Amino acid sequence: MEYKNSIIINSIVFIIMVFAAVNLNVTIVMAENTKQNTGKSISADEKKIIYLTFDDGPSNITNNILNILKEKNVKATFFVIGNQIPDNENIIRRIASEGHSIGLHTYTHKYGNIYKSSDNFIKEMNITGDMVKKITGLESHIIRFPGGSRKHLNNKLLQKLHENKFKIYDWNIQASDGINAKTSPYKIFKETTTNPENLNSIILLMHCDYMHKNTCIALPKVIDYYKNEGYEFKIITEDTEELYFPISTKRTSGFFKKILTN
Repeated sequence: MEYKNSIIINSIVFIIMVFAAVNLNVTIVMAENTKQNTGKSISADEKKIIYLTFDDGPSNITNNILNILKEKNVKATFFVIGNQIPDNENIIRRIASEGHSIGLHTYTHKYGNIYKSSDNFIKEMNITGDMVKKITGLESHIIRFPGGSRKHLNNKLLQKLHENKFKIYDWNIQASDGINAKTSPYKIFKETTTNPENLNSIILLMHCDYMHKNTCIALPKVIDYYKNEGYEFKIITEDTEELYFPISTKRTSGFFKKILTN
């Protein structure tokens, strides 16, 4: 009987040990997964900065955006399209006079034209830059690729852009208003305030063409959110560190092949 009891007791102890080991392993795996999903955490003394950026202006909506920024006492960066500047010169002047920065977003925003060759791309940036300088007296060399630099930027083009004093700024958080202008204000707010990597430096992409009314509705709450989170609002200048998507080494477009021979 004592022998049987000993076997039973040892068996129970063994089962408990196995269960504990499995449970510990599950806990470790869960902890590792949580760490991966959380991303880099922000330390208490680390400065948090956000750059609000608006593409595709100027338009009447750009004026509404400027009204909100003035009311909230924050600054932003506007990447403007050259062919939308005529008849909207006063908006360009207002952007500059109220302390915001102006970036270049090509002249036509037509992919088939701007991405036909590196020369076309740079030419469109220069035309828009000349227009901005004529209106404001200010030079701008900060640029944004329509659709982002992914699949369009390579080392040779990067070198040519830098030779022309251009600096590239993509984004690390975005609203989907550029894809669907009717995106609801609630969805825009959720998209622009979700920070899965817990970034301490954010370049936030939104849009300000004539159809982006919902962006105006969402913007005040977006600004309030980042103020409450302790972020400092800054404008992009030529002193701001560049941010562009990883450069592709694949020959994915005619544009890529063209610039290799230029």
